[in-house]
Amino acid sequence: MNHLPEKKSIKVLDCFAGQSRIWKEIKRKSFKNINVVGIDRISYGSTLKGDNIKYLKGMNLNKYDIIDLDAYGVPFRQLEIIFRKKYKGILFITFIQSIFGRLPVRMLEKIGYTRKMIKKCPTIFNRNGIEKFKQYLAINGIKKIIIINKNNKKYLYIPSVTVVK
Repeated sequence: MNHLPEKKSIKVLDCFAGQSRIWKEIKRKSFKNINVVGIDRISYGSTLKGDNIKYLKGMNLNKYDIIDLDAYGVPFRQLEIIFRKKYKGILFITFIQSIFGRLPVRMLEKIGYTRKMIKKCPTIFNRNGIEKFKQYLAINGIKKIIIINKNNKKYLYIPSVTVVK
Protein backbone atom coordinates (compact mmCIF):
# COMPACT_ATOMS: atom_id res chain seq x y z
CA MET A 1 0.00 0.00 0.00
CA ASN A 2 2.95 2.32 0.57
CA HIS A 3 3.73 2.20 -3.13
CA LEU A 4 0.35 3.10 -4.60
CA PRO A 5 0.25 6.18 -6.83
CA GLU A 6 -0.76 9.45 -5.18
CA LYS A 7 -4.16 9.63 -6.81
CA LYS A 8 -7.69 8.76 -5.74
CA SER A 9 -8.55 6.49 -8.67
CA ILE A 10 -6.11 3.74 -9.67
CA LYS A 11 -6.32 1.21 -12.50
CA VAL A 12 -4.61 -2.14 -11.91
CA LEU A 13 -3.94 -5.01 -14.29
CA ASP A 14 -3.46 -8.14 -12.18
CA CYS A 15 -1.97 -10.73 -14.53
CA PHE A 16 -2.02 -13.68 -12.11
CA ALA A 17 -5.22 -12.66 -10.32
CA GLY A 18 -6.54 -15.79 -8.70
CA GLN A 19 -9.38 -14.54 -6.49
CA SER A 20 -7.76 -11.06 -6.23
CA ARG A 21 -7.67 -11.33 -2.43
CA ILE A 22 -4.68 -9.01 -2.11
CA TRP A 23 -6.22 -6.24 -4.20
CA LYS A 24 -9.56 -6.58 -2.39
CA GLU A 25 -7.75 -6.09 0.91
CA ILE A 26 -5.76 -3.12 -0.44
CA LYS A 27 -8.99 -1.51 -1.66
CA ARG A 28 -10.55 -1.98 1.77
CA LYS A 29 -7.58 -0.57 3.70
CA SER A 30 -6.51 2.23 1.38
CA PHE A 31 -9.89 3.93 0.90
CA LYS A 32 -8.91 4.55 -2.73
CA ASN A 33 -10.99 3.82 -5.78
CA ILE A 34 -9.04 0.86 -7.18
CA ASN A 35 -10.34 -0.70 -10.38
CA VAL A 36 -8.74 -4.13 -10.90
CA VAL A 37 -8.82 -6.06 -14.15
CA GLY A 38 -7.73 -9.58 -13.30
CA ILE A 39 -6.49 -12.30 -15.63
CA ASP A 40 -6.19 -15.95 -14.66
CA ARG A 41 -6.47 -19.37 -16.26
CA ILE A 42 -9.39 -20.15 -13.94
CA SER A 43 -12.42 -17.87 -13.88
CA TYR A 44 -13.24 -16.42 -10.48
CA GLY A 45 -16.14 -14.33 -11.67
CA SER A 46 -14.48 -10.93 -12.00
CA THR A 47 -11.39 -12.14 -13.85
CA LEU A 48 -10.71 -12.55 -17.54
CA LYS A 49 -10.28 -16.26 -18.09
CA GLY A 50 -7.29 -17.36 -20.12
CA ASP A 51 -3.59 -16.98 -20.79
CA ASN A 52 -2.30 -13.58 -19.69
CA ILE A 53 0.29 -13.64 -22.51
CA LYS A 54 -2.50 -13.55 -25.08
CA TYR A 55 -4.34 -10.77 -23.27
CA LEU A 56 -1.19 -8.67 -22.76
CA LYS A 57 -0.41 -8.80 -26.48
CA GLY A 58 -3.78 -7.29 -27.39
CA MET A 59 -4.26 -4.75 -24.58
CA ASN A 60 -3.41 -1.07 -24.28
CA LEU A 61 -1.21 -1.44 -21.19
CA ASN A 62 -0.65 2.28 -20.69
CA LYS A 63 -4.21 2.75 -19.48
CA TYR A 64 -3.17 1.00 -16.25
CA ASP A 65 -1.33 2.72 -13.41
CA ILE A 66 -0.07 -0.62 -12.04
CA ILE A 67 0.67 -4.00 -13.58
CA ASP A 68 0.91 -6.80 -11.03
CA LEU A 69 2.91 -9.90 -12.01
CA ASP A 70 2.51 -12.19 -8.99
CA ALA A 71 3.79 -15.29 -10.75
CA TYR A 72 4.96 -18.64 -9.42
CA GLY A 73 8.34 -18.37 -11.07
CA VAL A 74 9.86 -15.72 -13.31
CA PRO A 75 7.38 -13.67 -15.39
CA PHE A 76 9.90 -13.18 -18.23
CA ARG A 77 7.46 -13.64 -21.13
CA GLN A 78 5.03 -11.15 -19.64
CA LEU A 79 7.81 -8.61 -19.10
CA GLU A 80 8.98 -8.99 -22.69
CA ILE A 81 5.54 -7.87 -23.85
CA ILE A 82 5.37 -5.05 -21.30
CA PHE A 83 8.78 -3.71 -22.38
CA ARG A 84 8.02 -4.13 -26.09
CA LYS A 85 4.78 -2.15 -25.67
CA LYS A 86 6.71 0.61 -23.83
CA TYR A 87 4.53 0.51 -20.72
CA LYS A 88 5.05 3.50 -18.46
CA GLY A 89 3.81 2.89 -14.96
CA ILE A 90 4.34 0.90 -11.80
CA LEU A 91 5.25 -2.79 -11.79
CA PHE A 92 4.83 -5.19 -8.90
CA ILE A 93 6.68 -8.44 -9.60
CA THR A 94 6.99 -11.64 -7.61
CA PHE A 95 10.19 -13.54 -8.41
CA ILE A 96 10.37 -17.13 -7.19
CA GLN A 97 13.28 -19.43 -7.90
CA SER A 98 13.49 -22.72 -6.06
CA ILE A 99 16.91 -24.07 -5.09
CA PHE A 100 17.38 -25.82 -8.44
CA GLY A 101 14.91 -23.68 -10.37
CA ARG A 102 15.76 -22.96 -13.96
CA LEU A 103 15.77 -19.42 -15.24
CA PRO A 104 14.23 -18.73 -18.65
CA VAL A 105 16.86 -19.51 -21.30
CA ARG A 106 15.79 -16.52 -23.42
CA MET A 107 16.32 -14.24 -20.42
CA LEU A 108 19.82 -15.64 -19.90
CA GLU A 109 20.55 -15.11 -23.60
CA LYS A 110 19.45 -11.48 -23.34
CA ILE A 111 22.01 -10.85 -20.59
CA GLY A 112 24.85 -12.38 -22.57
CA TYR A 113 24.92 -16.15 -22.13
CA THR A 114 24.68 -18.41 -25.16
CA ARG A 115 22.32 -21.36 -25.48
CA LYS A 116 25.37 -23.58 -25.95
CA MET A 117 26.87 -22.40 -22.65
CA ILE A 118 23.61 -22.91 -20.79
CA LYS A 119 23.05 -26.39 -22.25
CA LYS A 120 26.57 -27.51 -21.32
CA CYS A 121 26.20 -26.71 -17.61
CA PRO A 122 22.75 -25.33 -16.76
CA THR A 123 23.20 -25.37 -12.98
CA ILE A 124 25.96 -22.76 -13.16
CA PHE A 125 23.82 -20.33 -15.13
CA ASN A 126 20.82 -20.76 -12.87
CA ARG A 127 22.65 -19.73 -9.69
CA ASN A 128 21.93 -16.38 -8.10
CA GLY A 129 18.82 -15.89 -10.20
CA ILE A 130 17.73 -12.60 -8.67
CA GLU A 131 21.01 -10.95 -9.73
CA LYS A 132 20.53 -12.20 -13.27
CA PHE A 133 16.92 -11.01 -13.20
CA LYS A 134 18.08 -7.56 -12.07
CA GLN A 135 20.56 -7.50 -15.00
CA TYR A 136 17.70 -8.31 -17.36
CA LEU A 137 15.60 -5.51 -15.88
CA ALA A 138 18.53 -3.07 -16.15
CA ILE A 139 19.10 -3.75 -19.85
CA ASN A 140 15.40 -2.95 -20.31
CA GLY A 141 15.79 0.49 -18.77
CA ILE A 142 14.76 -0.21 -15.19
CA LYS A 143 16.74 2.15 -12.98
CA LYS A 144 15.14 1.74 -9.56
CA ILE A 145 13.96 -1.45 -7.83
CA ILE A 146 12.88 -2.04 -4.27
CA ILE A 147 13.08 -5.71 -3.25
CA ILE A 148 11.49 -7.32 -0.22
CA ASN A 149 12.67 -10.85 0.61
CA LYS A 150 10.32 -13.30 2.27
CA ASN A 151 11.25 -16.98 2.43
CA ASN A 152 12.26 -17.95 -1.13
CA LYS A 153 10.17 -15.20 -2.69
CA LYS A 154 11.34 -11.80 -3.82
CA TYR A 155 8.77 -9.05 -4.16
CA LEU A 156 9.88 -6.28 -6.49
CA TYR A 157 8.45 -2.80 -6.71
CA ILE A 158 9.45 -0.85 -9.80
CA PRO A 159 8.14 2.70 -9.42
CA SER A 160 8.50 3.71 -13.05
CA VAL A 161 9.09 1.74 -16.21
CA THR A 162 10.90 3.81 -18.80
CA VAL A 163 12.18 1.71 -21.65
CA VAL A 164 15.52 3.05 -22.89
CA LYS A 165 16.97 1.02 -25.78
